[in-house]
Parts: sequence; C-alpha cells; structure tokens
Amino acid sequence: MKIDRRDFLSLGIGAAAGIGAGTALSPLPWKLIDDSSIWSQNWPWTPVPPDGAVSFKNSVCTLCPGGCGITVRKVEDRCIKIEGTKGNIVNNGGICILGLSGLQLLYGPTRVKAPMKKDGGRWKEISWDSAIDEIVKRLKNIRKEGKPESVACVSGTDQGTVAQLIGRFLTAYGSPNYIRTSSIADSYEIALKKLHGQFSSIGFDFENSDFVLSFGSGVADGWGSPVRMFKANSKWKDSKDKALYQIESRLSNTAAKADKWIAIIPGTEAILAMGIANVIIQKSLYKKKLIEKYSKGFNNFKALVLKEYSPEKVSKITGVKKSEIIAIAKKFAGASRPVAICGSGQGRTPGSIFEFMAVHALNALIGSVNNIGGVFSVPEPDYIKWTEAEKDDVAAKGIKTDRIDGAGKKYPDTRYLINRLIDSINSTGDSPVELLFVNGANPCYTMPDTENVIKAFKKIPYIVSFSSYFDETTEMADIILPNHTNLERLEDIPLAAGLIKPVVGLSMPVVEPECNTRHIGDVFIQMAKLMDGNIKASFPWNNYEECLKKTLGDKWDKLARDGYWVDENSRASRGIFDFTPLVKNNRNLVKPEGKSKLTLIPYDSMRLTVGYIGDPPFAMKTVEDTILKGNDVFVEINPKTAADYNLSEGDKARLTTSKGKAKVRVHLYDGIRPGIVAMPRGLGHTEFDEYLAGKGENFNKLIGPVEDPVSGLDAAWGIQAEITKT
Repeated sequence: MKIDRRDFLSLGIGAAAGIGAGTALSPLPWKLIDDSSIWSQNWPWTPVPPDGAVSFKNSVCTLCPGGCGITVRKVEDRCIKIEGTKGNIVNNGGICILGLSGLQLLYGPTRVKAPMKKDGGRWKEISWDSAIDEIVKRLKNIRKEGKPESVACVSGTDQGTVAQLIGRFLTAYGSPNYIRTSSIADSYEIALKKLHGQFSSIGFDFENSDFVLSFGSGVADGWGSPVRMFKANSKWKDSKDKALYQIESRLSNTAAKADKWIAIIPGTEAILAMGIANVIIQKSLYKKKLIEKYSKGFNNFKALVLKEYSPEKVSKITGVKKSEIIAIAKKFAGASRPVAICGSGQGRTPGSIFEFMAVHALNALIGSVNNIGGVFSVPEPDYIKWTEAEKDDVAAKGIKTDRIDGAGKKYPDTRYLINRLIDSINSTGDSPVELLFVNGANPCYTMPDTENVIKAFKKIPYIVSFSSYFDETTEMADIILPNHTNLERLEDIPLAAGLIKPVVGLSMPVVEPECNTRHIGDVFIQMAKLMDGNIKASFPWNNYEECLKKTLGDKWDKLARDGYWVDENSRASRGIFDFTPLVKNNRNLVKPEGKSKLTLIPYDSMRLTVGYIGDPPFAMKTVEDTILKGNDVFVEINPKTAADYNLSEGDKARLTTSKGKAKVRVHLYDGIRPGIVAMPRGLGHTEFDEYLAGKGENFNKLIGPVEDPVSGLDAAWGIQAEITKT
C-alpha cells in the first residue's frame, strides 16, 4: 500500500493535532518521530547523537501558556528527545507538536547566538559588557532629562519573578509603562472584576464537567493548556454521560469532534448566550435559591433578557434556530455539572467583554460558579513577597504620570492596552516611548494591522529585544540581548491556563547554554547595579538564581523535586454575582468593520503556533496541504459562496480588506457558513528560517483593531472582505 504525505499526516500526526485521545497522549504513534528521526527531513543541520550514558531531566515547557511538564532524554550532554512528564498536574505525560519540536529551537541554526547591535541596517556581534553599557548609558541620559516614563516594556506575561524583576526595574527607574500583550486572560479578568468585584484569573474544572457549552473555544485546537484540553476532550468523548457542544461559524477540529456543532453568524455569540439565558429564566430552570442568596441586580437582568432576547429575536440575529436555542438551554440547565466557556480559537486574542460576561452569567444561573465541574475565580499566586522598590524624586514623579497605553484611566478595570500603545505612538510626531524593552512577545507579527504596528515600532528611537530568535519584532530592534532558550533557563512559571487553583511550575535548565546567551533576570540585575542610587538599592540579589531561591523559600524543594507547586490553601469564595454590568453593557457589541458581503475570520490549528514563537521545521511538516501548499495559503469558502464568485477548488485569488491584500488559493469547504471566508493564523512570517518565512500570508495584516467599548481592548475577530479570482 502506498502512503503519501497526506496519509501519513492522517495516520500519524492528524490524530494528535486533532486529538481524540490519540497521538499526543500515547507514546506508540510518536515512535514514528522518535529520537533523531524527528530531524530526518533532509535538514542540513541534522544532529548525530553520540554514544554514551542516558539520563533524564524534568522541566516545564514555556513555548505556549500551557505550562506542561516535560522530561528531556539526554545522551551524555546532548538532548535527544522531549516527552511529557508523567504525573504532572497539567499534562500527565502528554505533549503537543510544538513541545515535541523544542529541540529544533534549541539546536537550530537560526538562534541569536550572542549580543547583536544593528550597524548601518546590518547586525554585528558585540560583547555583553558593551551591549549592557550602551543601554545603561541611554537609560541614564533619559533619566537625567527627567523623562523616565518614556521607557517601557512589552512582555508576554506579568507573572513570575522575571516579569516582576522587569516591573520592579521600571518602578525604581520611574516608569509606569510595563505592558502585557493581550489575550482572553484580559477579557476574563475584566469580566470577573465587573461581575464578582475583584481581580482574579479564571479556572475550569473540566475533568469533572459533564456538559461543556463552548462559544468558539478551540478546546481541540490549542485553547487553554492544550494537552490538558486534549485529555479532557477524550474523557468527554469516552463517556456516554458527558457532552461538548461547540458554537462557531466554522466546522473546526473542535466542532468536528463535538457532540453537536451549532453554526452561528460570527460576532453574535453574546446574543446567543443571552437568548439561552432567556429560556433558562423563562422556564424557571435556574437555581433560584442560589441567585436569591448570592447575587444582586438579577431582577433587572431578568426583565432585560425576557424583553429583549426572546428565542425568536435571537434566532434572527444569530442564525441559530429557535428550537435549537431552546434545546441547548434545556440541555445545559439539565446537566449535573455544566460549564460554559468562551474565547475564540486558541484564546490568544481578547474578545468582547459583553460576550464574556453573558457566557459567564450562564454559569451563575445554573450554579456552576465555584462548584465541582464548573468555573472558578482563582486568585493569582501570592508568593513574591519583596519589599517595595525604592523611589527617588525622579522615580516618584515619573511613576505618577499617565500610562502611555491609557490603561486604568478611561477603562479603570483594564490593566494593559497594547493596542492603544500603538495608537499613542502613531498619533504624535515624536514617539512617547524613547526606549522599549521587548520580552517574550512578537507584536510586529501577532498584532492586528501589522503595517500600523511596524510603523509605530519604526518611530521608537531605541528598542532592546531579549529574543532567542530573529523574529519580526527583533528585526525592528537596535540591540539584541538573547535570553537562554526554555531548555537552558531557570524560571518560575505561574500557570494561568484555566486551572482551578494557583499553580507554579519550575522551568529547569536541562542543558548548559549552547550559545553566548544570558538569563534576562541576570541582565536586569546587572543593569540595576550599574544604575546606582535607589535603583541599585532595589536589587539586593547577586544574580537571578539567588533571587528565585530566596523568593520561593520553602517552596523551592518541592518545585525542584516535582516541577510544580499547588497552593492548596487557596479557596475561591462564592461571593456575590452582580448582574448589573450585563444590564448596563448589553448593547455593546463588537462587529466586523466594513460593508462587504463577505466576512473574513481566522481559524487556529494545533499544527500552527500563533504566539511569539513560530513553527519549528518539524511542526511545519505536519501542516495539511489544504492549508498550505508550497508557499500558498488556502482560505476556506462554502461552495455556494464560491459559485457566486466564480471560484473553484484550488483557484488562485486575491483577498482584500480595508487593511491589506493577500494572495490566496481557494479550498471549498461545506463546513463553513455561506458568506464567510476563513483563513489560518500562524503563517506569513517574514523571519525565523527558510522553513517558515515566506509561507502563506499573515492574517493579522488583513484585519484592523476594533476597540471593545467596555474594556478598550482590541476585540476584533473578523473583518469585511472581497475575494477576486486571479
């Protein structure tokens, strides 16, 4: 029997990326790519492991927010395979394609191997001392001019000691401008603050849920902690008493594996949630005693949904049949341990706060808030007990200035607004940011309207990147101080991907640094000591390892032994659920901009990473040829819609929006609503390596930000588009 590339993907990788229980959880299919065979696709840099003693080292994967435990097999000093750590609280032995490909990120030739400085548009290697001295000199000059607030940092997280060290440096320096890249974590955080009255993270007890109502969340496409979701999804599939209903406009991998797919008009998810609430209330299916005891504003909410969100009205807006809305509501309310979730695709972008509040209100109505199988309001891990950073007069004045991104002012519940940072820079002659640190983020690729983002970054006089790789944002930098990769780095990793208790993982170095890189924590400690005065005094540690061990205290031994620590003393208080914000904000919808007949939406796949790390070569080899063929990306379109535009399977076409144009090919797909064009995210890189750069188009260059009226976050998930055969 002849097995071509597509057959191989279907038999070997397909089950893993899609997840039944499949490949990502079982060691047998992964034998297809075991050890050095992962490298055997004719890459010129294929390593040859030496003979020698075999050892195993445990760590935590930081390539996505999932925080999976990993076990690295070594021969002598060479890492040869990455597996999931058995018994780990997050993934219990499972691993995804990106995590499995981590060795290519460690040993690949496209790493930033030493500090680099841009000279005449070209990179040249410099020493660590020269690089740090140059940055410190600039920092001193900016501070001498009395403008410490013009120094900022864009980071992928605000959690853990590394993030807190950077934030502490900015505070002591005099800048309030630490900015986290956005995701559904922001949207849930704001929704919980409005509905529960306090900042917290969201947690889901999926392992004990018996009915999951998902509003576009790609639970089998990388949402949350991917391997954990794969396992939970397999458990739902294996039990006759458990079910998953998927609400989205496209038959995604998640929808295909769900017990029921509800095809909805994109952007109307909040309306459907309110329609389901209407049925639950109208038919008295909600938990009356809980609502009476633990909520406020319910009577006004009840009056609103009964008046404005009848199944008839909701059906016309969402495209979901009235009978189906009623059936979903009954199924959800009748389950023993139901939970409703939202956050489109992999959840790497924020969404409408109205949608997040409306979906969360369903959990409140049927008693799933802080209950087994439901949703939990989880406090952030509270283990960093540093004294407050010292501030001199310059710092005290600078720290009181308004944030450059405007967060906390017009939108008091929003802590970071990176989309407004771009607007702030582009709306003035001179950039309000004079020096920008970038850590664990690639905004020049991941943010919508990439052309506008790049324009803003070009205006910033001096950019310092800590990236280990030449990504799109790093190419905009003036100097690179390459951090150790995740397999070379010691770091605490607070896990915020939907666990029901605060959990901290420990990323341990499993190999000595391959290149002339340096830990970012050590770099900031060194810069602080060179700054002298209050900044130096705020950093009493000699190095990052000392800082981490002293910070963790008695937790260090458990973390070093088990790889994670759970705050078992954390308790989610039931509190009062306030329905009032839903009544005030129920008209605040986020709609795709434009007036075209077609709506362009993105979709996510486990085979394509959409974060700051691009696909390693092995992961790229798993991408189906209905997504990428050669360098051409395929967009999905319903055959009926395609006929209206004289398009056939495989045709080349031009996709046009108000933000840009892209060359695409057509894939006819019955699993998508008419009038919609779907395009994969994770392609269209201009940097990294020859296996990724130039492949397909970046969806983000075609979509513009649409500001959520409640939070100020960019909540766009679609845009009006035109498609023309070429």
